[in-house]
Amino acid sequence: MSRRIQYAGGVGARYLLLGATVFLALVGLVMIYSAASVSDYVHYGDSAHHLKRQLLWIVIGALAIVVGSRFDYRRLKRFAVPFWAGAVGLLVFVNALGVVRGGARRWISLGPLGQFQPSELAKLACVVLTAYLISEWYRRKLTEPQLLGRVSIMVGAVAALVLLQPDLGTTIAIALSVALVLVLGGVATRHMGLAFAIMTALTAVAIKVEPYRLERFTAFMNPWADPQRAGYQTVQAMLAFGTGGVNGIGLGLSRQKFFYLPEAHTDFILAIIGEEVGLLGTLAIVCAFVVFAYAGFRIALGTRDKFGRLLAGGLTGMVAIQAVMNMAAVTGLMPVTGKPLPLVSFGGSSMLFTAACVGLILSVSSRGSVVPRVVRAGSESKETGGATRSERRRDSRSYLSGAGGGRGVARRRA
Repeated sequence: MSRRIQYAGGVGARYLLLGATVFLALVGLVMIYSAASVSDYVHYGDSAHHLKRQLLWIVIGALAIVVGSRFDYRRLKRFAVPFWAGAVGLLVFVNALGVVRGGARRWISLGPLGQFQPSELAKLACVVLTAYLISEWYRRKLTEPQLLGRVSIMVGAVAALVLLQPDLGTTIAIALSVALVLVLGGVATRHMGLAFAIMTALTAVAIKVEPYRLERFTAFMNPWADPQRAGYQTVQAMLAFGTGGVNGIGLGLSRQKFFYLPEAHTDFILAIIGEEVGLLGTLAIVCAFVVFAYAGFRIALGTRDKFGRLLAGGLTGMVAIQAVMNMAAVTGLMPVTGKPLPLVSFGGSSMLFTAACVGLILSVSSRGSVVPRVVRAGSESKETGGATRSERRRDSRSYLSGAGGGRGVARRRA
């Protein structure tokens, strides 16, 4: 008689995660066609140009979900540092020889497939690396100062290379994602407060030294002060939402896509959604991301392996953070950051690595419910027994400690 498979967070969390992912990708496909059809016909003579490319990336993303879900996430611990090194190498390459577009050097050409953005890979690498280092800290292979030092240096190197492209939005997304993993891992609050203060100061400096960033910030404060230049995108997005109202003006009937709203099929696709399907359609997108985040964190909470908990929580948070950043920028709640809406906006790199995140979260779901071997054996190894008072405090600070998992189970059974 076959043993029933147990999933971390329950089988319902897997269905919710997959359902939200499929819903967002399909809505994105429809809205990309609507938002880009006019410009595609003018520039390429094919109103479905971006639709076809996005459909190809959705297929590739589906394969990434399948591969990622079948991959044993625990093997990532072995490759965390090489993965980070590979991301750094690609960032160095793109800063030197990458494709320049809109004054930024962020892409590597892939020929017919489009362009690859290494910063998307770097975000994933930073989350994996941070989760691995925290798991090593819990195994007492690192002290807390060593953990924070390595995270600061290694993630700081990635952030600096991304900032040179220049891409402040992705830099902030990386910093927030890593900070979330550290918080979930139980790093002392005083350290996180200091890190937040430093990050805020560095962000202010980065805005101050670049005139276009300062323009975006002042436009955020009052976009109507310069509606034809610095505040143009925000004003046009507001007009789109205002025109759409509650029910929208109808699918495919957007006026803003007629060369009024720049980046209508990428960064500002939510504005086209708000115009065509109204507040109700916009809220459906928001609810889908809420479901996505709920399912991902539920899987993380149900995982008994420390690395798996941090990986699932970090990847879920990374997708949710980028979604919040995009929606806040489009609705004028924060300065324009140039970040796409995950799974919805056009973009091959974003689709591929978001799908990879979903696959890895599913991998944690299918493998993370199993109690680690050393705990099942009831042994008191160096990794599980004899916790000191400071280590017990570390366990109590972990927001994703999970009942019955890791060192806590070993101590209760000892």
